[in-house]
Order: sequence, then structure tokens, then C-alpha cells
Amino acid sequence: MKKIYIVSALTIAVTAFSQKPLEKVEPAFWWKGMKNPELQIMVYGKDVANHQIELSEGVKIKDIQKTDNPNYAFVTVNTNEINIQKFTINIKNGQQNLGSYSYELKQRNPGSADRESFSSKDVMYLIMPDRFANGDESNDSRPDLTEKADRRLPNGRHGGDLKGIIKNIDYIQNLGATAVWLTPVNEDNEKVYSYHGYAQTDLYKIDGRYGTNEEYRELSRELNKRKMMLIMDYVTNHWGVSHWMIKDLPSKDWIHWFNDGEKGFRRSNYKTTTQFDTNASEIDKKYALDGWFDTTMPDINQKNPLVLKYLTQNAIWWIEYAELGGFRVDTYPYNDKEAMAAWAKAITDEYPKFNIVGESWLYTAGQISAWQKNSKTGEAAGYNSNLPSVMDFMLFGDMPKAFKEKESWDSGMIKLYNSFTSDFLYPDINNILVFFENHDTERWNEIFKGDPKTYKMALALIATVRGIPQIYYGSEIGMRGNKKKGGDADIRRDFPGGWKSDRQNAFNPSEQTSEQKEFYQFTQKLLNWRKGKEVIHTGKTKNYVPKDGVFTYFRYNDKESVMVIINNNKKDQTIDLNYFEESLRGVSKGKEIISGIDLNLTHSITIPAKTSFIIELEK
Repeated sequence: MKKIYIVSALTIAVTAFSQKPLEKVEPAFWWKGMKNPELQIMVYGKDVANHQIELSEGVKIKDIQKTDNPNYAFVTVNTNEINIQKFTINIKNGQQNLGSYSYELKQRNPGSADRESFSSKDVMYLIMPDRFANGDESNDSRPDLTEKADRRLPNGRHGGDLKGIIKNIDYIQNLGATAVWLTPVNEDNEKVYSYHGYAQTDLYKIDGRYGTNEEYRELSRELNKRKMMLIMDYVTNHWGVSHWMIKDLPSKDWIHWFNDGEKGFRRSNYKTTTQFDTNASEIDKKYALDGWFDTTMPDINQKNPLVLKYLTQNAIWWIEYAELGGFRVDTYPYNDKEAMAAWAKAITDEYPKFNIVGESWLYTAGQISAWQKNSKTGEAAGYNSNLPSVMDFMLFGDMPKAFKEKESWDSGMIKLYNSFTSDFLYPDINNILVFFENHDTERWNEIFKGDPKTYKMALALIATVRGIPQIYYGSEIGMRGNKKKGGDADIRRDFPGGWKSDRQNAFNPSEQTSEQKEFYQFTQKLLNWRKGKEVIHTGKTKNYVPKDGVFTYFRYNDKESVMVIINNNKKDQTIDLNYFEESLRGVSKGKEIISGIDLNLTHSITIPAKTSFIIELEK
């Protein structure tokens, strides 16, 4: 009997969606030689669970799990016991074969398990693919996908795609970035506002308006050829309401429901601080974790073992198939934290060097650091996330204040210093993501009215402090966007030159305006200098309390030392270098890396207004 669950204005059907005895098999293929030999194959088709499931070539079924929806069966095999490359999954009704699928166990690429991942030696370049470059106009709209391209609509699809990114890899490389983070490119077949990709409708398929699975892997391989890497934006917390599995739920508890909500739906209260609040009420925690992000984004129940296995295998499948260099995980604290700890551990057990950074949108170091693996703050709450990296939202929140506020004992540049005094809370301080903007925030160049000087100071900061710097596409040419007035679309404008009809191609430095050049050339010089600087990647830090709007710190190791001075004043400042004697002992000169000027560092130094100096010290 067909069951219907109603969610607000949405209708989700359970059963009777499938028409054939065998419609889908996920994952579609797998690999021999994985550290975890257990593979769970989801078989989907009309009443498939009510039929016999047999594997050819003598392949043994370890277990079959069924749910309250007979259209699903979850078949577990041990790949170590399978000595052939292909076998057939047969769906039978007695002697009658209702459907078959040829399943392949591929050979892993050499060194796959030891693949390198992003680290503090990298600079991450964040791209919203629909707004970056259109390399294939033929896929802008597709008959099998609902929303069609219309560049006139700010929140519509504009046509950017994977080929457009591939076409402009040289631009990203020349800029100095070494890792490319794309907002989600899996199929998002919602009716409107689908370009952002966070309401995914097929976790094993690249959205046809971006390209194909093969083109996604091609992008990754082209990056790898240049010793760069592709970072996948992975979403575990929610799917799109149009996801084929949401339309035909394997079980009602695949997603979260509420007895007190409007027909089962309740929006999240977004208070993820309840995850570690020892005094939090259970109802507040439930609304934070189980509430939906939006009406079009059903909240996934990671506590369900079948859900967790599905998400884990899907993540590993993409790493292996697309040769990925890391994950950024969306809305990390909104997930069930114990389930996600198991998810992260399963991935890093399979790929020990693989890095995963979670979006931990909280504003104190104590709360953020609790989400990093082996954190003492997490341990105090009885939890270990197994998550290698987190995002430094505390620094992100303090940076605009530091550069805008009037200098005082508790305002202005002291905000930066205070942010760094909490570094002791992080078990791996070099493995945190540092940034001053992304696709969800106001653009930095909008906050500071397109001022290149403030942009340069901010970039100098995140490029030289501990951690992994992340920059957002277009800021390196001064792109702006007002989130308050224009909404999300305005902070996600099209990159000029990404479309044939664009009047200007800012991907070509020779076509950049003088204003764009100022942003671009500074960014390019700084990031390319940073590539080879181990002292910046893993060196120690010595901070000095800001004075009169000037923040000074040193990065150092046994081989070299770099002095960074950021003058946020509207006037030049002369600094007495004797104050830094413990860090300058034996140093008499240095070279400022942007200007190339040699500096005498024996007595004092004058730094221009609204300027950063990055000085390689010489003894």
C-alpha cells in the first residue's frame, strides 16, 4: 500500500515510486584492495526486497538488510573473498530472472591509499562553479533537469561549468592557489535556486549543467598534473527534497520528522552551541540537530546505520573515483556528532593522509576547537570528532572589527591579537582554515568599499599566520557584492570574462583594469612567495601586543624568520625595533617581499599608512 508523509506544502511518497524490478545499484562499482573489505550494495527496484537476490560466479552474500520499503535491499559482500573482476546481481522470482546488473570491482590506482591532501602549505581557492566560467554552452539547460539557464535572473542558473574551470586552471595556478574548493556540483534538481548545489538530488552524479562525472575527474587530474588538488564540498546534513530517495524513502527514519511540527516539518533553530552545552535542554538540541535547514532540504538522520553507511561509502567512492585532495563538509555541527565521528574515522582509516575541514560556524575558539580531532575541549565534553580540520570563524568574525574600529584597549587591532591567544585550544593549529570571506558572507571588498589597501592587509594576515588560507573567487580582482541589499546572488556575481558575451576578460591580466591589476598583482606575488615558505607553513609564531594600531608578529623555525607588520593607521608609523629585540637578536637587515626593498633593521622602521610589511630577516 502506498504511504504518504506530508511535510508542509511538500509531498513525499514512500514506495510505489519504482517501476522496474531493478532500477538502480549504488555504488555502481567499487575497488579491490580497500582497507575495509566490506561493501554494502544498495539495490533498488519495484518490490526488490520481496524477490530473491543472487550473485553469480559463486560470490557469497554476507548479509541482506531490508527496510519497511520493499523497493530497497542492502546487500553486503566481502570484497577480499571475491577473486574476479565482475559478477552479476540477479533479481529472481523463482526461476524467472526479473533483472540483472553487471557489477565491477576495479583495480585501485597505485598509491591511492597514500594520496596527499591539502595542508598548511596550500592556498585554497573557493569557486561557485555556476558563476565562474561557461566552458560549454550546450549544457546550460538540460531536458532532464528542471531549472533552465537564465543569466538575467540573479538567483537563476548562469551556465558556469566544469569545462569553464578546466579552461582557466592556468589562471588559478598563476595566481598562486594550490587547492580548488568548488561549492557542490552534484545534481541539484530543485525547481529554483538550484545553482548553489546544497540541495543535492543525486549523490553519485554530477549535475548535467556542470558536466559529467568524467569531466569532474578530468578537472581533478588536470589539477593534480600541476601539483594542485580538488576539494569536494560534501553535504551530510541535508539533501534536496527532489532527491530520488527522498521521493521514495527507504524508511521513514531516513530523515527527521517532528510530532509537534506542521505535518512533520520543523525548521532548525540553528543553535548548534547546544551540542556542547552541558545544561542544554533536550528539546533545544533536537530542534538544532533534527530541524530542517529549509523546506526544500530534508534533514538526514545519520543515526540510522544504513544512512551512515551510505554516506560513508559515497564519500570514499568520490575520493577514489575522482582522485580528490580533500573534503570541506557543510554545516558540520548540525549533524549527529557521534555518527559523524564514525564517518570521519572511516574515511581517514582508508586514507590516512586525507584532510577534511568542517564548517564549524561558531565564534569562540573553545566552541570551534571542540570539533577538531583530539581536542581537549571536545574531550571535556566527552567527545572526539575525528575531524582533522576546522574553519577559524573566530578570526573571520574579528577581522572586520579589527580593521574598522577605533583603536582602544579592547577594540581595533587588539581583536586580532586576542583571537590568536586562543591557539592553545587547538590540537593541530596549523590545520585550520583561515579566511575573511566566502560564498555565504559579505564580500570583504564591499565592507571596505573597494579599498585595495585594506584588502592587502587582510590577505597579508591570512597568508602569513598559522593555518590554511582560503580566498574567494574574484576578490583578487576587487570584486564586490552587497549581501544585505542584493542577497546571496550579489556576493556570487559572474567572474568577468567567463562568458563569451562578456565585454572584458579579467582572466587575462593584460585585459584587467588598473584597479583590478592592483588587487591581482599583490595577490599573485604574495601567494606565489608563500608556496615555498616552510617557515610560514609550519613555523612557530611570536606575537607582540598591538600598539597604536600596529600589529607585529614573527613566524620562525630553525632555518629562517619572517617579520610581519600591519599598520592600520591612516598615518605612517615609525616603530622602535628595540622592542622586538628577542625576535631580532642578531638581525641587522631584511627584505620586504612585496616591494623588494632592502631594509635596515638596526634601530627603527617607518611603515606607510594602511600597509603591511612582510620582511624576510637576514643575519
